[in-house]
Amino acid sequence: MTKEDIRTAFIEELLDIAPDIDPDTLGEDDHLQDDLELDSMDVLNLVTALHRRLNVDIPETDYPQIATLALAVSYLTARVT
Repeated sequence: MTKEDIRTAFIEELLDIAPDIDPDTLGEDDHLQDDLELDSMDVLNLVTALHRRLNVDIPETDYPQIATLALAVSYLTARVT
């Protein structure tokens, strides 16, 4: 899976959780909670969706490493099998 595939997967799952986010204005460094206003349940739902789609475990201690699109792509690229 390429970085672009992972980026696309992350954005698609994010938009399923928060359909009011405009993907055209989503910035690489927009913080899920601070900028995009996801709550902790939304983040948990995103983690669950990413696990299901990419078959990767994301422990709670690693949630800060997926807090932005750029961080998430880097983190997930290193872990996707």
